[in-house]
Amino acid sequence: MMIRNAALFGGICLALSACAGDVDPADAAAPQEADLTSAPTPMGTQLYEMRTYTTHSGKLEDLNRRFRDHTTRIFANHGMVNVGYWIPQDSARSENTLVYILAYPSREAREEAWAAFFDDPEWQAALEASEANGPIVDRVESVFMEPTDYSELR
Repeated sequence: MMIRNAALFGGICLALSACAGDVDPADAAAPQEADLTSAPTPMGTQLYEMRTYTTHSGKLEDLNRRFRDHTTRIFANHGMVNVGYWIPQDSARSENTLVYILAYPSREAREEAWAAFFDDPEWQAALEASEANGPIVDRVESVFMEPTDYSELR
């Protein structure tokens, strides 16, 4: 189990690095000290949020469709950076779970972006249309993260 989780985490880290831009392998190999108080992170962000959505039975494709057709674009319209989206590979969670990471300049910017997102008439229409046959999401989990000083993504 530990190896499987490490591989998943490594894949997420690689995806984050790829989204942040090209990384020179020579720079990645050399240890570097970082000033966490002032060092800018790739994409100009300092806060990452990993969100995990668990859907009601049979609703994962509805959630994917809503994100694909509406949500990611509306997020971007409100200044949220779409870092990546994943479906777990384990059989139990692969049928009802979406994991994604968003990036923001700060916690305050995150709060403002989400408030504007929820007030957006386009989002409200997409939510209503997508849930015409019942609610899609059963549970949302959120984890706020910041890169470590040894992360390629700073």
